[in-house]
Amino acid sequence: MIEYVKTILQKVSFSRYLFERELRKGLRLILPTEVQEFKDWCYSMFGKVHEPVLNRYFQLAI
Repeated sequence: MIEYVKTILQKVSFSRYLFERELRKGLRLILPTEVQEFKDWCYSMFGKVHEPVLNRYFQLAI
């Protein structure tokens, strides 16, 4: 499931609104053991553009 969520985020990364919505849904879909890997990937891929969104959702997830 994590690969599916990554694919979706890459496709909607052009829009902050869509990115935030899909990130929220994605965090509900992935396993708790995958959250750290997913967090690291998100920050490496989207940290420069969507850092405030990532900070908000990963602060809640951990």
